[in-house]
Amino acid sequence: IPAIHQKLEADGTEKVEGSMTQKLENVLNRASNTADTLFQEVLGRKDKADSTRNALNVLQRFKFLFNLPLNIERNIQKGDYDVVINDYEKAKSLFGKTEVQVFKKYYAEVETRIEALRELLLNKLLETPSTLHDQKRYIRYLSDLHAPGDPAWQCIGAQHQWILHLMHNCKESYVKEQKGNSLLHSPMLDLESDVRPSPIGHLGQTASLKRGSSFQSGRDDAWRYKAPQQVTFVEKLTKLVVSQLPNFWKLWISYVNGSLFSETAEKSGQMERSKKNARQRQNDFKKMIQEVMHSLVKLIRGALLPFSLREGELRQYGGWEMKSELSGQWLTHVIQTVRLSSESLTALEIPNDMLQIIQDLILDLRVRCIIVTLQHTAEDIKRLAEKEDWVVDNEGLTSLPSQFEQCIIHSLQSLKTVLDCKPGEASVFQQQKTQEDVCQLSIGIMQVFIDCLEQLSTKPDGDIDTSHLSVDVSSPDLFGSIHEDSSLSSEQRLLIALSNCRYLERHTFLNIAEHFEKHGFQGVDKITQVSMESLKELDQRLFEMYIEFKADPIVGSLEPGIYAGYFDWKDCLVPTGVRNYLKEALVNIIAVHAEVFTISKDLVPRVMSRVVEAVSEELSRLMQCVSSFSKNGALQAKLEICALRDTVAIYLTPESKSSFKQALEALPQLSSGTDRKLLEELLNKFKSSMHLQLTCFQASSSAMMKT
Repeated sequence: IPAIHQKLEADGTEKVEGSMTQKLENVLNRASNTADTLFQEVLGRKDKADSTRNALNVLQRFKFLFNLPLNIERNIQKGDYDVVINDYEKAKSLFGKTEVQVFKKYYAEVETRIEALRELLLNKLLETPSTLHDQKRYIRYLSDLHAPGDPAWQCIGAQHQWILHLMHNCKESYVKEQKGNSLLHSPMLDLESDVRPSPIGHLGQTASLKRGSSFQSGRDDAWRYKAPQQVTFVEKLTKLVVSQLPNFWKLWISYVNGSLFSETAEKSGQMERSKKNARQRQNDFKKMIQEVMHSLVKLIRGALLPFSLREGELRQYGGWEMKSELSGQWLTHVIQTVRLSSESLTALEIPNDMLQIIQDLILDLRVRCIIVTLQHTAEDIKRLAEKEDWVVDNEGLTSLPSQFEQCIIHSLQSLKTVLDCKPGEASVFQQQKTQEDVCQLSIGIMQVFIDCLEQLSTKPDGDIDTSHLSVDVSSPDLFGSIHEDSSLSSEQRLLIALSNCRYLERHTFLNIAEHFEKHGFQGVDKITQVSMESLKELDQRLFEMYIEFKADPIVGSLEPGIYAGYFDWKDCLVPTGVRNYLKEALVNIIAVHAEVFTISKDLVPRVMSRVVEAVSEELSRLMQCVSSFSKNGALQAKLEICALRDTVAIYLTPESKSSFKQALEALPQLSSGTDRKLLEELLNKFKSSMHLQLTCFQASSSAMMKT
């Protein structure tokens, strides 16, 4: 029993102990669970806090990348492209090769916006108009953004097309204006008056049309009138090209030398690539410049020299209504404009071979200007006949020769700047055709004036207004015939024309030849020779007409006068003096002398000599026609022949001397001294009785003129 009791006690103790242990474990488990539950929340919050802290650290550390897409957009809107490029370069170096997905995602957003920026910058680069500064800036931005292709070359191409577009638009706007369509307001056309330049008669004013030496200089007041459309067009066109081409050329130079990119070590590769591209595209750029130059030249030719373009070119570059060709004055102004443009382009150091086409244009314009000026000069000279006032000075001249000379001098002076060669220009007379054309036009001008003289001198009396006629007060006027009569006779006009011809031959034509030579004209000897020959032919025709007017009546009166009253050489009385017919003839000759002397004393010897020739020739003929003379008849004939011969002795020529000699040889010789003495007495009586009338034949002999 004790043993059993002991065993039972032991078993009970174990059971109690086991139960307590179980309870303790349960308690402990519950406590542990409760603790786990309690601290799990704390630990969870701690982990969440750590995670949040770590996330914030990452965001803080990489906020540059995460904020970059938005910052790029903002900076693009503000135009801070340098900031965008710097941020992009930084992001590319940090995250360009990342494998972290979130970084890759945000970096992709950055690249998307950068690509949009490249497109934006390229569009801005190709926009026109644009400044060279902006173009260089956009090219550098695109280069820094590693834009594909060659933006610089694209810009050059766009600028080239823009210049061509502006040039053709300029032409179209002016052509439309000329045809009546409205032209947008342009400062070039803002002119205050519509006064056109005066013709060559006022060529002294042409200097006021010249502009300043600088292409950008202000206008002279004389320019403030409405210029022809073609002139303002050339001004606008050349100004456009001169303003656009320098930046275009400088852009190319920057492209060639690589200065479009910063000269730093990291950009040296870009510079080398740019230089390499430029070398490959030199010919392409040369073609661009040539196209601009060709367009400039052909547009100007279309406006001013349409005949120098082919039919196809006229459709593209012409279209102007050529109602009348520009005057020499306006062409001179255009030449000055084109020359200034050429100087401006040469200053850019554009190779001369690219600008040669402009020099060719200038040469053609200069030639055309000379041709047109000479043509207009001929027209002006043709109108000089209307200005003849028939006022004779003390040398027997009207103002016509002086007006003619001044007209040509003014014309040549207006061409001085055209004839002078600027640096790089060829002589306007280098082409044989130009020399020939100018020579013919010059001869034509001289001939026009000669025709003008002939027209004036041979017009019917009623066709000439001489109500304003007067003679210089210092001019000798023995008979006052011109003062007393308000109209000129045909003979007087012939005399005045002859006097003008004489002066033209001895002075005016020689002076004009000197002016032609001074201005570099070719073939001056030919011009002078042909003109002189034509002038001499006119002079001779007019002279013959005057002699016919004056000598024929005198000559015609001799035969009736000789045989008046049934006079017979074979049956006549002893001479008592010179008969009336000869005295009348002498009075008529004196009247001719007076008329000529009143107009021009220099013409007297020439006219009188020829009248004496005609009279002596007729007298000789009449004497040779007589079958026989009686003694008294021979003495009478010799008296009258000698009286006439001695009276006009100072105007005798070899021809008239020969006629008098033949007349005397037709007479029987006087054998007796009585007859010779009688002849001498009668001659002296004649000279004494007509002393007053014969005074004009006693003046000192002046130099004879050729007939």
